[in-house]
Amino acid sequence: MVATLTSPFYTIPNRSGFWHNGAMQTRVVFFVSDRTAITAEGLGNSLLTQFDQVVFERHTLRFIDTPEKARSVAAEIRRVGETSGSRPIVFSTLIDADMRGIVAESGAICFDFVDTFIGRLETELGLRSSHSIGRTHGLTDKPRYNLRMDAVNFALATDDGLTSRMYEQADVIVVGVSRSGKTPTCLYLALTFGIYAANYPLTPDDLGGAQLPAGIGAHRSKLYGLTIDPGRLRAIRTERRPDSQYSSLQQCQYEVRQAEALFRHNGIPSVATTTMSVEEIATTIVHEMGLQWRMD
Repeated sequence: MVATLTSPFYTIPNRSGFWHNGAMQTRVVFFVSDRTAITAEGLGNSLLTQFDQVVFERHTLRFIDTPEKARSVAAEIRRVGETSGSRPIVFSTLIDADMRGIVAESGAICFDFVDTFIGRLETELGLRSSHSIGRTHGLTDKPRYNLRMDAVNFALATDDGLTSRMYEQADVIVVGVSRSGKTPTCLYLALTFGIYAANYPLTPDDLGGAQLPAGIGAHRSKLYGLTIDPGRLRAIRTERRPDSQYSSLQQCQYEVRQAEALFRHNGIPSVATTTMSVEEIATTIVHEMGLQWRMD
């Protein structure tokens, strides 16, 4: 199968960039992997965020696991480079050295994370790596995978205040007003760290006083609060229920103000989620609560 910009190997391009000093550069970026491309995208995007004066047009090529696919990819990257007039940027996690070489012949500037680190590790350990495809995100460690799935199931079972009787098992209980980011944060904590994360929504009935709601009062040491700018909260709620009391700025301001007061009065640590990604929120919770990764 030939990899083209409309082939199944690709995700829809994601354009992101900002004007900087009146000038803007556009570059095409490829994330190439013999499996899911999660690692290539994660590491590559972390590097790209340091260049906000450039618009990056991103394309992800997954499951490039044969020399034939690698040659098709190299041809497509070369074509894009000729069309765009600038050298494409490639972030790769291809295990097979021959396929890495094929992609490198595309004329792109290639950053291969496997080649960068595997050789040095082999030298240090005095061993040759297995060079097995799919080890990072595969099922090679079933106990660890099952642990993550158990944590995800726990997050779903306790989502939005459900089955509070399970809070004894929780590592952390994320608390906040509706649409402050509790559910995605708990799911990320579960899937990434294997942490048992429940969440409890603060409704208007829970606010206005200094006492914690009955459902979480006995678990104060496990509580972590999320807060958010009322204007941002209004925008999020408007998408869900436009022109309602629930999404009005006045209601959002009241709920956020009362929730923050509740956190302060009860000594509950909290973080403002307004400009934070779910990854940043989750990692902040792990750090500030001193949570142990069940993945270790």
